[in-house]
Amino acid sequence: MVEKKDSTLSRGNVSGQANKPMSRSAHALTCEQLIYELGSNPINGLSNNVAKQRLEELGRNDLGDSEGVHPWKIIVAQIANAMTMVLIMAMAVSYGIGSYIEGGVVTAVILLNIVVGFFQEYSAEKTMDSLRSLSSPTASIVREGNSSIVPTAEVVMGDLVELKTGDTVPADIRIIEAVNFETDEALLTGESLPVRKNENSTFNDATGPGDRLNIAFSSSTVTKGRAKGIVFATGAYTEIGAIAAALRHKDSKIRPVKRKADGSAKSYRYLEAYTLTLTDAIGRFLGVNVGTPLQKKLSKLALLLFGIAILCAIIVLAANKFVSRQEVIIYAVATGLSMIPASLVVVLTITMAAGTKRMVQRNVIVRNLKSLEALGAITDICSDKTGTLTQGKMVAKRAWIPAMGTYTVDRSSEPFNPTAGEISFDARQPFQIYFKADDPEKGSAVQPSLFLANSKQALADFLYVASLANLATVSQREGVWNARGDPTEIAIQVFASRFDWNRLRFTEGEKAEWSQVAELPFDSDVKRMSVVFKNNPTGQLFVYTKGAVERVVGICTKYCERDGQEEIEIDEEFRETIHKNMEALASTGLRVLAFASRRFDGALEKGDEVDRAHVESNLTFRGLVGLYDPPRPESAPAVRSCHEAGISVHMLTGDHPETAKAIAIEVGILPSRMDRVRADVADAMVMTASKFDALTDDQVDELPVLPLVIARCAPNTKVRMIEALHRRKKFCAMTGDGVNDSPSLRRADVGIAMGQSGSDVAKEASDVVLSDDNFASIVAAIEEGRRIFDNIQKFVLHVLAENIAQAGTLLVGLAFKDERGLSVFPLAPVEIVWIIMVTSGMPDMGLGFERAVPDIMSRPPQSLKTGIFDMEFLVDMVVYGLWITALCLSSFVLVVYRFGGGNLGNSCNETYHAGCDVVYRARATTFACLTWFALFLAWEMVDRRRSFFRTSPRRRQPGEEPEDSTSNPNVIARWARDVCRNKFLFWAIIIGFVTLFPTLYIPGLNTVVFKHVGISWEWAVVFISAGLFFAGVEAWKWGKRVYFRRRAFFRGRKNAGGRADWRNLDIEQRTFAEYIDFFPRDTDEDGDGGLGTQTRADGVAPRQ
Repeated sequence: MVEKKDSTLSRGNVSGQANKPMSRSAHALTCEQLIYELGSNPINGLSNNVAKQRLEELGRNDLGDSEGVHPWKIIVAQIANAMTMVLIMAMAVSYGIGSYIEGGVVTAVILLNIVVGFFQEYSAEKTMDSLRSLSSPTASIVREGNSSIVPTAEVVMGDLVELKTGDTVPADIRIIEAVNFETDEALLTGESLPVRKNENSTFNDATGPGDRLNIAFSSSTVTKGRAKGIVFATGAYTEIGAIAAALRHKDSKIRPVKRKADGSAKSYRYLEAYTLTLTDAIGRFLGVNVGTPLQKKLSKLALLLFGIAILCAIIVLAANKFVSRQEVIIYAVATGLSMIPASLVVVLTITMAAGTKRMVQRNVIVRNLKSLEALGAITDICSDKTGTLTQGKMVAKRAWIPAMGTYTVDRSSEPFNPTAGEISFDARQPFQIYFKADDPEKGSAVQPSLFLANSKQALADFLYVASLANLATVSQREGVWNARGDPTEIAIQVFASRFDWNRLRFTEGEKAEWSQVAELPFDSDVKRMSVVFKNNPTGQLFVYTKGAVERVVGICTKYCERDGQEEIEIDEEFRETIHKNMEALASTGLRVLAFASRRFDGALEKGDEVDRAHVESNLTFRGLVGLYDPPRPESAPAVRSCHEAGISVHMLTGDHPETAKAIAIEVGILPSRMDRVRADVADAMVMTASKFDALTDDQVDELPVLPLVIARCAPNTKVRMIEALHRRKKFCAMTGDGVNDSPSLRRADVGIAMGQSGSDVAKEASDVVLSDDNFASIVAAIEEGRRIFDNIQKFVLHVLAENIAQAGTLLVGLAFKDERGLSVFPLAPVEIVWIIMVTSGMPDMGLGFERAVPDIMSRPPQSLKTGIFDMEFLVDMVVYGLWITALCLSSFVLVVYRFGGGNLGNSCNETYHAGCDVVYRARATTFACLTWFALFLAWEMVDRRRSFFRTSPRRRQPGEEPEDSTSNPNVIARWARDVCRNKFLFWAIIIGFVTLFPTLYIPGLNTVVFKHVGISWEWAVVFISAGLFFAGVEAWKWGKRVYFRRRAFFRGRKNAGGRADWRNLDIEQRTFAEYIDFFPRDTDEDGDGGLGTQTRADGVAPRQ
C-alpha cells in the first residue's frame, strides 16, 4: 500500500509549481515546454509503468483530510448509549443491595458487550470507510492511448486528463486543449462567476491563481465546455492543498443564539439556544436524532421498552407489596432487564454494513445508509435507455443521403474496427425498403472506395459532418483499433473511417487540412451540436451540425436532390419525406440523427464569442444516420423481475419515440401486443417530452397511466415525472448522468447515478452509484435492499418475541408465592442476562446475514410508512412471545406441581438448600426450554412463512409428483444443506446449545450464580416442550400461508378483470391486464392469450 506523503511538505512548495520543481511555474510555460519537462505525451499520456512508479514515489492525490475510523470514538459509543446505561443501572442496583453475584455477572456482560460490540463496530466502520472511497470522485485519464476512469486519488503528475461539463477537476492541470471551457473556482478564489480558460496563454511566474487562465485547479467544477490537460501538481502540492487546513472544519453542535439585525439578543434567546443544544445532545446520546430513519425508529423503540421495563419492575414490587428485600428488588431488576433488547442497535449496524459490502459485489455503491432502507420500498424506476438498458456500444447500421440512397452496414462484430463488416447500397429510401435479410432487392456489398468514386460530392459532404462534427477519436495502435469518446460519436466516427474519412487524417500533423475554430457543444435543450472548421489551404470556414432530426431539420433551408447538382429549397413535401424515412429507421430500433452543413461567410477567430443562433441557421440538409445500440441481454429479465415484484419501469430517453418504443417493447417495458392496448392508454404509455410538459398537473393526474416511455426527454421533464409519481403516492428511483440531471436525482426518493458515464456533479447529487451503468444492477440493488429489510425484520422480531416471552414468564411467575408470601421467580436474573446477551446475540447477528428468501422479488414493495413494524410483524411478535411464555410456564408448573408436590420452599430466590431442590430443578427446566426456544426461533425466522423444514423447496416440473420428505433422501439432504448454509447462524446456534450444559452442571456455577441445578428426567419435559414449540410455530405458519394464498388469489383475480384463471397468466399479462385485451374469446379457446403460463411450484402466495 502506498503511504500518504506528509501534507507538511507543501509548506515549502511554490504556488504554481509541480510536485517536483520545474524550470518555471506551470502557468509560465508553454504546453510543449511543460509536456517535455513532465515527460508526458499530449496524445497517449503516460505509460502504466511510469504512472505506477510516480504513484509510489509521490504519493496519492489526496489532501490527507479523511477522518478514517477512530477506535476511541467507537469505545465511547459502546459505553454511552441507552442500552448499556440500563445495564450499568442494573449493575449499580445489584451492587447497592448486596447482590454481588448478579452485579458481577451484569458487569461481565457489560464488558463482553463493549468488547464484542467494539470489534464488530470497528469492522463495520472499516467496511463503510472503504465503501465511501468507492463513491469518491473519479477522473477520466489517458494512459498508453487508452481512456479509462480511475479514482481521483490515483491521478499522478504527468497524466493526460480529459474534462467535460460537470466534472470535478482532479488535480492542478495545465490545459493543452480547450473548447468553450469554463470552471467554477469560487472555492479557491472567491470568484462568483465561472472563469473562461485559454490554453495558448502564458503568464508571469508571479501571477496570482485567479488570473492563471491556462490552469484548471483541483476541486473546481467544470461548468461549460470540454478540455484536455496535463497534471502538474497533486495532493498537498495543489493550490487547494495549500489552504486545506482552512477547509477542515466540523459543523458546530451548539445551537446559535437568534439575534436581531443589530446583533443584540434578549436573555431568553440564550436560554432557548442552551436548552436546544442540551436536548440535541440528549437526542444524540439516546440515538433518536442521528442515523437513518430505521436506526432512529429502533432507538425510539428502545426508549419505549425502557419505559415498559420500568413499569414491569414497578409491577413486580407492587405484587410483593413493595417489600424492600433483596430478592424482591433483584426480581424487579431481572424483569426490567428482560425487556431490554441489548444487541439490537449493534446487529442493525453490522447488518447494514455487510449489506453495503455485498452490494459492491453486485456493482452498486451506496452513498448513504438511508437509501439502503429506501431501496426495498421502490414502486417505480425511471431509467435512461442508452448504456443502461442498452449496451452503450453503438454501431452505425444505416445512412440515408437524399442525393444518393441508403447505405447499410452488415456483419460488423467489432464496434471500433472500421475494416470489419460489409457495406451495401440501395438507391431506394429507407421507408421503401423492407429491412430483412431475405429482401430480394437488397443491394450487394461493395468496397467503400468504390462508393466514393461513384459519388461526385453528396457522400463527401455527408462524411465531413460525420467526421468533423465529432469529438471521438478512433485510431489503430499495434494492430488493435481503439476508440475514445461518447458511444454515439464513436459509432459515427467508425462509419466515416470506413471511407477513410477519419477526423485525425484531416486535423493532425504539421500540414493539417482542417483546423477547428469554434464548438457549440450538445445541449439537452437544443439537442444538437455544431462545430466551425477552417479549411487551411483556402481559409474558408464551414459549419457542421448533427443532432435530433426535428431540431436539425428545423434550421435547414436547402438540400441536394441530385449528386453534384445545385442545392434546392426544402419544401413541405421533402420535410414529410425526411419524417417518413426517420420513422422507418427508428421503427427498427435505430437511434436516428440528422446531418447538416454550410459554408460560413462571417469572420471568426478561435476564442471569439459565437452567436449560436447565427451559426446554426440556413443549413443544408445532408442526410440521416441510424445507430443501433442493442439492449443488454440482462435487461429484459431484469424488467420482467421488476414487473413480478410490483415495480413499474419507465424509460426516459432523448431518442425518437419510435426508437424508444421499439427498444421498450424489446426489453418488456411496453407490452408486446401494443395493438391490443386501449387507445387512450396507448397514447399515455408513449409520449414525447413536449407533449408531457404541455399538460397541466391536473391533466397529468387524469391520465389512465403515467407514461412508460417519454421520448426526447429534457431534464425538467424528469422532475415533472417524479412530481407526478409522488402525487400518485409512488416511491420512485431516478437514474441520471449529466449535470442537468442533478435536480431530478435530488428530488427522487432514490437518486441513481452512473459510475462510468456519470458526471461528478450527478454522483454527488445521488444516493446510489452504479459502477457498471447497468439496469440489471438497479434490480439487484432493490433485491438486496429487500433482503436487508427482511433480515432486519427477522432479527428484530426474534429479539422482541423473546423479550415478550421472558417478561411474560416473569410477570405471570409473580403468582408463584413461597411460604413467606414472596414471589419465586421461574427464571433467575443471571439466566435472563445470559439468554439476552449470550444465547440470542450471535443468532440475531446470523439472521442479519441470511440470504434472500425465494419469493423476495415476487411480492409488492414494502411500505416505509409502517416500516418493519407491519401488522404481520406485530401479530407474529405477540403469538410467538405468548406461545413461548405458555410453554415455559407449563414446564415450570409441571416440574413443581405435577412432579414436585407444589413445594416452592423458602428463600429459594437467594440460596440453594434441600428445600429448594424442586424450585431449582423447575427453574433449570424452564431455562433449558427458553434457551432452546430462543435458538429454534432463530431457525424458524429464516423464512417467516415457509416451514423451517422446507425453506427452499425445489420447483417441480409440470406433471411431476410432489416430493415426500419422509421417504426421499434428497429432501432430507437438501434440508440439511439449508440448515448449514448460513454458517454463522448455524454455529451460533450450535454454540448456544453447547454453552447451556456448563451452566447446568458445573457445581457452584449452577447453584450460586444461575440459581438452578442439573436436571435428569426433566429433559423429557424439555424435549416434549420443544416438539410442541415446533408444532405451534409450524401450525401458525401454515395458517398464514393459507390466509395469504387466499388473499393473493382474490386480489389477483380482481386485478385480472375478474378472470378465474388468472393464475395461468404470465407476468406480462398480469402487469398490463388492466389496460389490454389479451384474451379475445373468438381466437383463443384455451384463454391464455397464446402467451404461455406461469405457476408457482411451491404453492406459497407472493407476499402482499
